[in-house]
Amino acid sequence: MEAIFKRRIIDLLGEHRIMTIATNRPDGWPQATVVGYTNHELVIYAVVGRTGQKFANIMRDPRVSIAIAKDYPEPLLIKGLSMAARAAAVADPTEIDRATQLLFERYPEYQTFMAALRPNVSDMVFLRIVPEVVSILDYSKGFGHADLVSVSDGDL
Repeated sequence: MEAIFKRRIIDLLGEHRIMTIATNRPDGWPQATVVGYTNHELVIYAVVGRTGQKFANIMRDPRVSIAIAKDYPEPLLIKGLSMAARAAAVADPTEIDRATQLLFERYPEYQTFMAALRPNVSDMVFLRIVPEVVSILDYSKGFGHADLVSVSDGDL
């Protein structure tokens, strides 16, 4: 991937705090939900409920689609991301600690929330979401303009 595209993706990830993630339900219908996220470069982390439908969907089929943007006052100002990615539960304690630190940096208010849940933290799981194809939306270059880029292991 070209360095300029990687920088634009990381910048857009940093400008937002909420994403829509679509998973595949057992009946074949997509299920889209909104979650908070953080990231380390191109790798995205999100906390979900271990017993929830989203996590069950991901454990059955790790393919997800993500959309990240905000409300813009004019259509030609729209900038955002759309991704095809794979999600997995994070098991490594070191990576969980790093993801937790990143989450608290983006959402300082989560520290109180997480401390209150400490006895039930086993009900939560960190997801590592690794993009494979990213569409970088930038309508200032024309309505509907998107740069489509593939992500390789070397880009991460």
